[in-house]
Amino acid sequence: MIQRREFIKVATVAAANWPRVTFASGFQGTFCLFSKHLPQLNWQQLAQTVKQLGFAGVDLTVRAQGHVLPERAAADLPKAVAAIREAGLSVPMITTNLLSGADPTAKPILETAGKLKIPYLKPGYYKYAFADVRGELAKAMKDFVSLTELGQRHGVQIGFHNHEGNLGGPIWDVAPTMDQLDPKWVGYYFDIRHAVAEGGAGAWKIALNLAAPRIKMIAVKDSYPEKTAKGWRQKDCPLGEGAVDWNAYFKTLRHANFHGPISLHIEYNVAGKTPTERHDQMLSAIQRDFAFLKARVNEAYQ
Repeated sequence: MIQRREFIKVATVAAANWPRVTFASGFQGTFCLFSKHLPQLNWQQLAQTVKQLGFAGVDLTVRAQGHVLPERAAADLPKAVAAIREAGLSVPMITTNLLSGADPTAKPILETAGKLKIPYLKPGYYKYAFADVRGELAKAMKDFVSLTELGQRHGVQIGFHNHEGNLGGPIWDVAPTMDQLDPKWVGYYFDIRHAVAEGGAGAWKIALNLAAPRIKMIAVKDSYPEKTAKGWRQKDCPLGEGAVDWNAYFKTLRHANFHGPISLHIEYNVAGKTPTERHDQMLSAIQRDFAFLKARVNEAYQ
């Protein structure tokens, strides 16, 4: 954990040098910071830092090495949420590694989230083994459905994350199953970075159009194709420096009347020779990308 003296110093600098970014906008959802990017902060420090940066909510990690460990969810999730809410912030979503209702940590996590009135949960990632993709997809969807049924029983909505390279990265993998589930309780946690990576020419537009009516929450990040010695790969980068067409994206979301949580991610490398220096650079990166994000949302929703 970052030391108290260092934290106070960082928080003071944040208050002085990173003013809150505000715009008049018709968007009614919650701007959240993904807590993964501030792993060294405890719950109180996380809440104060996120508030200083101008966000209204936290996308809280409830998974291995997260801010709440899954096996400790029943005891620790209420404490973490209380610390965040005491700072005047909300927790509209939690990020987990859950894949099935049969996971022994699924019921405690969902039951506790329901009691705390946390609306949305992101599950983990389903993998193709590329031995029998039809069978693998059927098994994954069976597990996913069992998780959504548990979520509904506890009043928590599930958003499927379309992640590049994983099952469901192309939305049409999972769309037939999703179409059969109650849209009140099951939808998409749409990730435009991964949608563009899966289909940069036009497939991302198809995926977005398909998912738009039942998008629950969105992840915001950017990347571009890069040729390396090991072949082509996606290079994560600050918002606006990659392949995502942000104007077209948010206009589509506006037309779909999306007003759910927006979770900002900083997945690109942030330099720093010491933990404190890297923490400072991370805060600067968050503030820069958050300003870009709010400007694009304002343009689309005004």
